[in-house]
Amino acid sequence: MPLAPEYFTADMVRALPSDGQRHEVVLGELLVTPAPGWQHQRIVGRLFRLLAGACDNLGTLEAMIAPADVSWGDDTLVQPDVFVVPKELAIAGETARAPALVLVAEVLSPSTARQDRFPKRALYQRQGVTTIWLVDPEQRLVEVWTPEASRPRVEREHVVWRTAEAGDLVSIDLRRLFD
Repeated sequence: MPLAPEYFTADMVRALPSDGQRHEVVLGELLVTPAPGWQHQRIVGRLFRLLAGACDNLGTLEAMIAPADVSWGDDTLVQPDVFVVPKELAIAGETARAPALVLVAEVLSPSTARQDRFPKRALYQRQGVTTIWLVDPEQRLVEVWTPEASRPRVEREHVVWRTAEAGDLVSIDLRRLFD
């Protein structure tokens, strides 16, 4: 008899007792990672501040920060480190079933890199997330993915966030982000 089910649902993950770890599920696969470290959180905070400022200036988008559940179905529940949604969804509290995220930024750490790079990134692409950033503090780079990309564009000096409606919104100096 297995100790845990082989296929998890979002409701099963929500029912797990709090144990200080992050629990997510991607197409039934349970992903469990420890609480993030300080370097991870410093970078998440910096990204959030930059993206939130750009969203505030634009007025139609809202930046959000983990922990915040995002689900596209019964077998999917993730908590992106930083993400951007249309403002009307954020105001209505609809981020739990977000139909379209505009940007997702996942900050990689040794305990999350595999999940962020593979099942979560592939999920974001399938769901049509316009811009996906995999931020790698160890390599001091950002992998930029789009829904149709089979390989990332790798940025080592600056990463720019653009939207169709507003053009360039944010240009981030990666040296300053990682220092």
